[in-house]
Amino acid sequence: MLEARELNLTLDFCLRVGELLLSSGAGAADVTATMQALAWQYGVRNPEVDVTFTSLSMSFQPAPEEPSVVLIRQVKQRDIDYEDLTLVDHLVREVLRGEVELKDARTRLARIVSSGHIRPRWAATLGWGVMAAGVGLQLGGNAAVVVIAAVAAIGIDRLQLVMGRRRIPFFYRQIAGGGLATLIAVAAAASWLDLDPSLVVTANLIMLLAGIGFMGALQDALTGFYVTAGARLTEALLATAGIIAGVSGGLTVADLAGVSVDRIDVGTSTLKDVTVMAVGAAICAAAFAFASYAPRRTLLPIGLVAAVAMVISQTVRIGGVGSTWSTALAAFFVGLVSYTVAGRLRVPPLVVVVSAVVPMLPGLSIYRGLSLLGEGAGYTSEGLLAIITAASIAIALSSGVILGEYVAQPLKREAHRLESRLAGPRLVGPLKVRSRESSRRVRRRSSDPAARD
Repeated sequence: MLEARELNLTLDFCLRVGELLLSSGAGAADVTATMQALAWQYGVRNPEVDVTFTSLSMSFQPAPEEPSVVLIRQVKQRDIDYEDLTLVDHLVREVLRGEVELKDARTRLARIVSSGHIRPRWAATLGWGVMAAGVGLQLGGNAAVVVIAAVAAIGIDRLQLVMGRRRIPFFYRQIAGGGLATLIAVAAAASWLDLDPSLVVTANLIMLLAGIGFMGALQDALTGFYVTAGARLTEALLATAGIIAGVSGGLTVADLAGVSVDRIDVGTSTLKDVTVMAVGAAICAAAFAFASYAPRRTLLPIGLVAAVAMVISQTVRIGGVGSTWSTALAAFFVGLVSYTVAGRLRVPPLVVVVSAVVPMLPGLSIYRGLSLLGEGAGYTSEGLLAIITAASIAIALSSGVILGEYVAQPLKREAHRLESRLAGPRLVGPLKVRSRESSRRVRRRSSDPAARD
């Protein structure tokens, strides 16, 4: 049995790892499994772990006659940081292999959390600009659209960074981002530039949607963590409402200024259009990963996965399938290949999954719905239908990815031992899969009495 001091250090280490995973967008089931596996490795058998959206708690009772040791940690910061996520994932795997002692593990974790990034913050801002430019190319915009979309994205990122430092809530930052994107597009449309401002707005809408945790919310709902799922869904809806409010305010300013910002009508795609969209999707996904501090070795594979997913989506759509099902099939492909790709790149599958589905986020449907709602009563039903389509696309993306992970990464007997409730596939954290050779060794030991002795 562990001493009280070592027990406290172990539980605190598990909570700190869980905090970083949860703040990076990992599902509650993944966080719970990781914390339980780390505790087991350091001698704490069957601790109680409770994960909610804003806090984590961990308790352990050494004996029925002794009081429980309970530690609680609040999740105060939620930033997408795939560099720290990858480093912590490597640390967790080393701990589970028995290569790192508790003291060294705590020191490495403190170094990961406290140290800065190899990539400077201005480089991440440029990454957001390249991402919006990729979306503009994906939507079929010309050079002016690509440049203005990139400039608007850079301005939005710097504005939200300043507002974040002043502790302004995320909802108001989303309103400011949507409003700034629309005003820049309106100003460009009022100038001599030959561009479609609606494409600029849509490109920056996808940038603003990229930081919303739709996937984590659905994963938590599917794995039985309904409180966390409800909180994440509320945050996602509130952030999306902020975007809609900002864009609608910008469109109102455009109407008052007499500048026409038309809606986008989705037409029939051709092979040439699909090729351009695939290139734009690859740029968008790789730039998002770059801006989220993903390791550089992941950028090209993520771009390739996103490009293939876009080709699948658009090809199926040309064949007559609706946008929701075509997006779901493309997301299923992403989930199917991300586990293998992430394993070769030595990063958590979450890094590949989230980055690759960003180009398929429903920014186009949201903008089209807002435009139709703004045209008057005659288009209200069409506008509401477009908004509902956007919600269905978001659900299709999340559920398709998770289904692909279920197929590619089935739960093994060893994975069931890591947690006490139903869980989905591991997007972050441990997955102990017994190899054929190790299985043979276990069978030989169980059948040989001398080996058991």
